[in-house]
Amino acid sequence: MTTYQTGFLNHFATEAVLGALPVGRNSPQCVPFGLYAEQLSGTAFTAPRAENRRSWLYRLRPSAAHPPFTCYAGAPHLRGAPFNEVPPSPNRLRWDPLPLPDQEVDFVAGLVTQAGNGDGAASGISVHFYAATVSMMRAFFDADGELLIVPQQGALRIVSEMGVIEAAPLQIALIPRGVRFRIELIEGPARGYVCENHGSPFRLPDLGPIGANGLANPRDFETPVAAYEDVDGAYELVQKFQGRLWTTTLDHSPFDVVAWHGNLAPCRYDLTRFNTINTVSFDHPDPSIFTVLTSPSERAGTANCDFVIFPPRWMVAEDTFRPPWFHRNVMSEYMGLIVGAYDAKEGGFVPGGASLHNQMNGHGPDRASYDKAVSAPLAPHRIEGTMAFMFESAHVLAPTRWAVESPTMQLDYDECWSGFAKAELPGA
Repeated sequence: MTTYQTGFLNHFATEAVLGALPVGRNSPQCVPFGLYAEQLSGTAFTAPRAENRRSWLYRLRPSAAHPPFTCYAGAPHLRGAPFNEVPPSPNRLRWDPLPLPDQEVDFVAGLVTQAGNGDGAASGISVHFYAATVSMMRAFFDADGELLIVPQQGALRIVSEMGVIEAAPLQIALIPRGVRFRIELIEGPARGYVCENHGSPFRLPDLGPIGANGLANPRDFETPVAAYEDVDGAYELVQKFQGRLWTTTLDHSPFDVVAWHGNLAPCRYDLTRFNTINTVSFDHPDPSIFTVLTSPSERAGTANCDFVIFPPRWMVAEDTFRPPWFHRNVMSEYMGLIVGAYDAKEGGFVPGGASLHNQMNGHGPDRASYDKAVSAPLAPHRIEGTMAFMFESAHVLAPTRWAVESPTMQLDYDECWSGFAKAELPGA
């Protein structure tokens, strides 16, 4: 059974061998057992204490001990900034699920970039699908950003430098920039979504008038305990650097960290533990109240990326159109569906699929959802069996060439807003 430490951004201390962690200092002249001390910094040294993220690792060999990296072409549909293969589109876009490969493909080779923004190193996000049929037999790390993995089909076992976490559909995994990991499949093929965050690291949103509790509670985030592999032999290490993949071969497993302490580490979160806040009077609330994690931008209150979910919940609003209203937004919205149906789309938006509504372009419920909502009896109603999510960014998301030419794109998406009757004014 996998063991975890609980809390979000806690300062953890864990050792797989008793006495491996130095006491009272980070880098003693002689580390216990001859281990090598290494600091992994996720922020600048001089970042404010409340925002500083770093961990000290004590490993069998220095991570610097490897040959030069060379270019790697094993993930043909993975892209990085600048996202200029095709012009950014103001059109509403929607895709069917990514088909599972019919050959052996691991997590890295199965990454397909759908859209992105920013410079790919210090701002913006990249959005990817993944579809894998076999476990990784190599290691990977991302120098360009942290990875928010959202499984939609199949459970994952994520072996990292800091230990092991498992993530199944309705759970998420967050892997910091630079942390080495491999992904093993637990129960057959796996498919899902990845938000590669190039901006400030994800954090819990401030609660403001909500008070001290609610939304995603820190204690529900789970971080691994130290575990290590002492394995000699050729081991491929792939990294994403400035939008491209590079590879080298180590003479040992890179997962050789015997002990570590700090607040920079992978974690997982169970989305069903989200404490949903909703209206008990009137009007459909802004979707910001469903924010799980946020990556702030330089503009206060405006996110480089918000990760928002739409979980099962009660709808009790009085004299209110209950689905999300028609909307034009300064933020750009990429939406995915893990399970069930989304209450603003009666059809076409299926689990494993995605939609993109870019900045200031109108969207909202389709006609079938609208007609159903305006005639529904306004008794208390529980939305069950669903989990949709959104990556919402202050920057326009430009689709990749693969995305706009993919056979999974629904070319008739705009038709879901056709046929709305004109309002009739008195005396007109």
